[in-house]
Amino acid sequence: MHDAVIVGCGPTGLMLAGELRLAGVDAVVLERRPSPELAGSRGGGIHSRTIELLDQRGIAERFLAAGKTVQTASFGNTQLDLGGLPTRHPYTLALFQNHIERLLLEWVEELGVEIRRGVEVTGVSADDDGVEVQLAAGGPVRARYVVGADGGRSMVRRAAGIPMVGPDATRSSLIAEVEVAGEPVQQGKVDGRGIHGLYPMGGGVVRVVVTEGSLGPATEPTLAELRQALTDVFGTDFGVHSPTWLSRFTDATRQSESYRKGRVLLAGDAAHVHSPTGGLGIGLGLQDAVNLGWKLGQVLQGISGAGLLDTYHAERHPAGERALKYTMAQSLFQKSDPRQEALRDLLGEVLRVDGAGAPIAALITGLDVAYDVGPGHPLLGRRMPDLDITTGAGPARVYGLLHRGRPVLLEFGGPGLEPGAWAGYVQHVRATYDGAWQLPVLGAVAAPTAVLVRPDGYVAWVGEGSADGLAEALGTWFGKFGPVKGS
Repeated sequence: MHDAVIVGCGPTGLMLAGELRLAGVDAVVLERRPSPELAGSRGGGIHSRTIELLDQRGIAERFLAAGKTVQTASFGNTQLDLGGLPTRHPYTLALFQNHIERLLLEWVEELGVEIRRGVEVTGVSADDDGVEVQLAAGGPVRARYVVGADGGRSMVRRAAGIPMVGPDATRSSLIAEVEVAGEPVQQGKVDGRGIHGLYPMGGGVVRVVVTEGSLGPATEPTLAELRQALTDVFGTDFGVHSPTWLSRFTDATRQSESYRKGRVLLAGDAAHVHSPTGGLGIGLGLQDAVNLGWKLGQVLQGISGAGLLDTYHAERHPAGERALKYTMAQSLFQKSDPRQEALRDLLGEVLRVDGAGAPIAALITGLDVAYDVGPGHPLLGRRMPDLDITTGAGPARVYGLLHRGRPVLLEFGGPGLEPGAWAGYVQHVRATYDGAWQLPVLGAVAAPTAVLVRPDGYVAWVGEGSADGLAEALGTWFGKFGPVKGS
């Protein structure tokens, strides 16, 4: 029996596989696609907080080297400057999904994760002792937990009977990589249907996005449908042929009622579907994975009880819901309509006032996420800033301390602290830092004397001149200390 089965080898599944491997548990990834090359250019970027998560694992530079950074994001037709955000990565990284998957795959292969391709999951059934994953071919796979990272039509979610709720689709679009007759030329148009465009990608291949005249069926589209949609919009189908891939997406916005049902968990598009407008999809999935990975790892290692997994839903469901509100609002502006354009222009006037766009910029980038870990210092439940600190071993960055996916207790003076029974699991680092503590939107906050940072980079406890509450926080988030495999 495996510790965990991850169904789906997209960005979310790969990130989760890496997190579980860092936690020292036995996880196997099952993927229906026979080859990783089939991902294509569906997604097109990641934002600041997602880049920070990659930085926390020491792999951000791989992604930055492969993509292009842009210091703006948009809401409506208003460009929001990201350059002033208090992060080491105040930008969006333009990088297509196939490259994101390739780089994540390199990382998890270095970690020794087992991936089985060409394996189709047909059902999931759970009992008190574990989960049985049925396959289209071959015998079932059994594990203690299963995570559905298998997309918006998740078989795992449907097998578990977890409902998706939210507004239905009002329009659909086709997206594809194809070849065209003649020399590829960039085309773009916005009309009452939506946004349409052809974007040359080199080698004679064009990325096509075209909004359909009516809501398309929930089936895989055909090349004939793509040709017809292009003809309706541009008066020609550009002679499109030889699709590398072809897909349909809608503006439906739905979220799973629960991200957990016993031994079955959901992450990424399996837990939430939305318009791709704004480019939040890949980042949301990676953030789900990093939140869940260490928690599931601790439960499987016997460090924490299964109740810790309930905090995954409690934290990520509200964060996902807030992001989905942004995608719904942004999608309103993705077609030509005088009423919506009037609203867009008025919002633009507001957002151009100094500082007015900061909350939206923080939302888009994911830097505003704040989990409810109790009242207290403004840092509680928020991402730990990546400070340049000085330790006994010399200069360091906070995110460098998180590469192994372990919690960190950082002291900045004040009374001496001891992690006690957790000393074998929690990294204890004494450091100095003389700069300001800056948080997105909130600005400068009072400097703490100590912080307890979870493996996902969020602050679980803040010391303000004493050790009050530290033992309780250690117990809440890291259970009772016990043997850790691989340590």
